[in-house]
Amino acid sequence: MLATAPEPDDEREEVNLRPRRLDEFVGQDGLREHLEIVLEAARRRREPVDHLLLCGPPGLGKTTLAAIVAAEMGAGFRVTSGPALERAGDLAALLTNLDDGDVLFIDEIHRLPRIVEEVLYPAMEDFALDIVIGKGPSARSIRLDLPTFTLIGATTRTGLIAGPLRDRFGFVARLDYYAVDELDAIVTRAARILDVDCHPAGAHEIARRSRGTPRIANRLLRRVRDYAEVRADGVVTETAAHDGLSLFGVDEVGLDKVDRAILDAVCRLFGGGPVGLSTVAISVGEQPDTVEDVYEPFLMQLGFLQRTPRGRVATPAAWAHLGLPAPPPATPPTANLFD
Repeated sequence: MLATAPEPDDEREEVNLRPRRLDEFVGQDGLREHLEIVLEAARRRREPVDHLLLCGPPGLGKTTLAAIVAAEMGAGFRVTSGPALERAGDLAALLTNLDDGDVLFIDEIHRLPRIVEEVLYPAMEDFALDIVIGKGPSARSIRLDLPTFTLIGATTRTGLIAGPLRDRFGFVARLDYYAVDELDAIVTRAARILDVDCHPAGAHEIARRSRGTPRIANRLLRRVRDYAEVRADGVVTETAAHDGLSLFGVDEVGLDKVDRAILDAVCRLFGGGPVGLSTVAISVGEQPDTVEDVYEPFLMQLGFLQRTPRGRVATPAAWAHLGLPAPPPATPPTANLFD
């Protein structure tokens, strides 16, 4: 029997920090209220929850909410991802092994191959699976009944989901970035679970540098905990949080090394722009998709970067953050009717 490799400590801790019930989930107040109604209605009817699609940037709690739905309904929870389902048979094997009421969670559902996606259509609508047996003139199609289940899809790129698939979800929800006070509560709860002595000011310092994302907040808490144990007295104070985060390259507004490299490239190398996405990505040694999906949204939220038809442009706030003088605005050429 093959032994399974142990999970990294951070991954195990991340799983342990996830809330198990809806009343433990912090933030996303409107979404939580909607889910409470959907779940309670399904319980009263003694039916599975309608199919759900959760959208939003990574790290905001889509997987956690899917697990909470299964726990609140007392149902089994099966997890897979779009890239893992390469053939229609992979999805068929998953669907036929479900029990009534089970929750099937597909992360990055926008990356499902088209042939696999088409298998989902009758499965979601009719709880049936169409299978073709044989080839050529002797081929025939049979329909297998499936148990009633709930499909929960998660995506970071809603626009890449085909319309027919998106329309088959009964409830589509978008998760937004978290406010600092919500992240403060998340950090305080995580510190209690991890048995970390964390002062309120220390938790607030971590929360305000967490880019509005609980996953990042939990990660920064673990790094500050390590710093406090090695360089301080083991207590996460405001000073320990400030010094620890600075040591790990997270500045006052939550920018990390790559964020600053992007701003530096746009400002110093290309005079503030406009500059194309691919050029910026090559300058910082990242893939264009990574720059566009992971780093740019936060830089744009802070007002440091703008997207224009001609490319990316640094704002005066970006120049100020880097401690550089912003160039004067370009004056448009005046037209001369006699030229």
